[in-house]
Amino acid sequence: MFARLLHPHRRDFLSLDEREILSLAVAAEEEDGAIYAEIAERFASRYPATAKVFEGMAAEEDGHRRRLLDLYVEKFGSRLVPIRREHVRGFIERKPVWLMETMSLEAVRQLAFEMEAAASRFYTEAAGRTTDVEVRKLLGDLAVEEREHANLAGKLEEQALGVEERAAEKSEEHRQFLLTYVQPGLAGLMDGSVSTLAPVFAAAFATGNTWSTFLVGLAAAVGAGISMGFTEAAADDGKLTGRGSPITRGVVTGAMTTLGGLGHAMPYLIPHFWTATGVAVAVVVIELWAIAFIQNRYMQTPFWRAALQVVVGGALVFAAGIIIGSA
Repeated sequence: MFARLLHPHRRDFLSLDEREILSLAVAAEEEDGAIYAEIAERFASRYPATAKVFEGMAAEEDGHRRRLLDLYVEKFGSRLVPIRREHVRGFIERKPVWLMETMSLEAVRQLAFEMEAAASRFYTEAAGRTTDVEVRKLLGDLAVEEREHANLAGKLEEQALGVEERAAEKSEEHRQFLLTYVQPGLAGLMDGSVSTLAPVFAAAFATGNTWSTFLVGLAAAVGAGISMGFTEAAADDGKLTGRGSPITRGVVTGAMTTLGGLGHAMPYLIPHFWTATGVAVAVVVIELWAIAFIQNRYMQTPFWRAALQVVVGGALVFAAGIIIGSA
């Protein structure tokens, strides 16, 4: 019922005649071919071998489109019915191409298999709905070909992706993951964990009140998260540096900054001051060691060097907060 309210003008697939089915198939093949071509273009600079795979898939979809059009012109003339997949209830859906920017290589390749499987089901169902022998034959043939396209995608992938190409693309994918997620997240975690130490512990030792300290920590964490998120998003659109979507980086940075600040603010929900402070100090130690681990794991920074840098910096900020709060 809810879907019908959202799309009140959608047709049921079972109500379509042969002319509408062929027109719908032409539109679907055009859209799928355009999706494959767009993926190929987006991947050409970073993953040229995978781009060739999708160029081959786009060419196959174009071949289907031409065969469908030839039969349509023969049967119904030169004017297509203006019908698309979004006009038919329950028809196979496609994700917008811009959502694929954040998909991994394997996820995008899997998408090709899923698209072909969905297209095969459509042609099988459509063939069963037609009585014209020529239309039924073409739709049945296309159903079989779409099922075989999964194998075609695999063959194209084998041709385009040798051992060296796979290694190069895997390395590039890892680099993109570091630039888009790890670096912004690490910067946010460091800022949130270290920069909010001073206000939190200054408030704690100045007031001795756990609830007031928690509110100060909450405000500092949220404020820092918003500031860091907007700064990261506005600083680089990713087009020249290849660091990925600015919105994604901004969200990651803002979320990790807030998380880092909240880590040592949350213990002050404990009513007892010294218990809360002890737990907060323990959380700070865990945060700083986590930062050192991430630097070592993903940024290849020697662990003890990373730990020394983070611990010394955090200790100085921590001491500054206590001194100011005790003044």
